[in-house]
Amino acid sequence: MQAINYSTLRSSMKHYFDMITDSFETMIVTRKNGKNIVFMSEETYNNLIENNYLTQNKANYDWLIESKQQLESGKVVVKNIEDLL
Repeated sequence: MQAINYSTLRSSMKHYFDMITDSFETMIVTRKNGKNIVFMSEETYNNLIENNYLTQNKANYDWLIESKQQLESGKVVVKNIEDLL
């Protein structure tokens, strides 16, 4: 995460916005009054909201963690599309 001040952002706004959207980077914009803000791409924001939604329910979170552990330990079943028809 990069931090820049408001004046720097204002002088090269297109450059920084392109950098944020192209690299999925978030950027803190510092302000003199201490009320900083964070810029992120819409895609990053949507991902954050989706992850929050998926993990706020304990049962769903536990299921996701179990699934991740199964994948990492190689407990997977590979199927072809023909197997599913």
